Amino acid sequence: MDYTLQLEKIAQAVEILREKNVDMWLTFVRETEHNADPALPLISPTNVTWHTALIITRDGHKVAIAGRYEIVNFKRMGIWDETISYDQSIQPALLEVLNRLKPSQIAVNYSESDTAADGLSHGMYLTLQRYLEGTPYTLISAEDVLNPLRGRKTPGEVARIRAAVALTDDIINRITAYLKPGLTELEIAQFVHNEYAKEGVVPSWDHAYCPTVTTGPDSPVGHVSPSSEYVTKAGHLLRIDQGVILNEYISDIQRVWYLQPAGETSIPAPVQHAFDSVRAAIMAAAEVLKPGVEGWVVDDAARKTIVAAGYPEYQHAVGHGIGRTVHDGATLLGPRWERYGNTPFGIVEADNCYTLELGVQVPGYGLVSLEEDVIVTDHGIEWLGKPQTEIIVVRV
Repeated sequence: MDYTLQLEKIAQAVEILREKNVDMWLTFVRETEHNADPALPLISPTNVTWHTALIITRDGHKVAIAGRYEIVNFKRMGIWDETISYDQSIQPALLEVLNRLKPSQIAVNYSESDTAADGLSHGMYLTLQRYLEGTPYTLISAEDVLNPLRGRKTPGEVARIRAAVALTDDIINRITAYLKPGLTELEIAQFVHNEYAKEGVVPSWDHAYCPTVTTGPDSPVGHVSPSSEYVTKAGHLLRIDQGVILNEYISDIQRVWYLQPAGETSIPAPVQHAFDSVRAAIMAAAEVLKPGVEGWVVDDAARKTIVAAGYPEYQHAVGHGIGRTVHDGATLLGPRWERYGNTPFGIVEADNCYTLELGVQVPGYGLVSLEEDVIVTDHGIEWLGKPQTEIIVVRV
């Protein structure tokens, strides 16, 4: 089994603990097949069944405490300084390690703002409190550890994201060759699923609405399943939002097509204006997306641009992190709305990977919406795939 990514992330976690002056990070989990912690795959090669404690300290000491029948998975990684098994209860082993290492505080995986840092269940939190009753140890949120750990992509992670984006770009070309009038959204989605199957990949999010297909002016917009009710027609727009999971990492890309009627030689002005405006808003966000910027500043640049072009504000963030999941946590490129908590106030860092996305409705034609995948560099961004710079025309 290849442990490369977990080894990279564990080494990175030690660096972050030192940077943030946090004594210890504890991931405490059980039965993760149906109660998963988003942080677990970053540092563990497998799911676990019994109570498991994965401990990393800022001094670089790493301890895995797991049930008798699962401890070998951690031994094989070759990175844990101690691998401790137990049978009846994890509490004695856990307390022995804590009493020996004596952390002044223990960061555990809960957060009010970042879902990717909020994997500790309430029941497991109560269990920890019971285990630690009468001890001097204080539990704190691991949000400040997990935000950068999730956000700062290692070279191995970036390579996998690039590969997923490249495959998605190729599937987009296949979609273009397939498109014609008379196809239902459901038929288009099935075509895309067939292409995924050929490549041995699965959708980046729910099979039911990845891809999300929006054709014409009446199709509902959002996280909506494709329908047999809406059919591609000459003179209408088609938008597809899709991505794949390849080697555990994802892509997330939106493209827009125009089915051009016979005899029409140019794209209608309202459609072209919408595309140019959406593209300009994405470029405005890309211009300010660089290390040291707060996430809301990036969103604000795009939001002001699209409003200045005569369109209403979009009701979502202009960008979110991508990585192991389609919403990968850490700093959000979003507005300062209550529903996003503190995530828009986070600081963008080099090696963060994001989407840049927004759309507008064009009455009588449909939705113009674009989404690009990017990586933040020391001085700005790099497109992870080939960005859409013009409407894809399907002549009919």
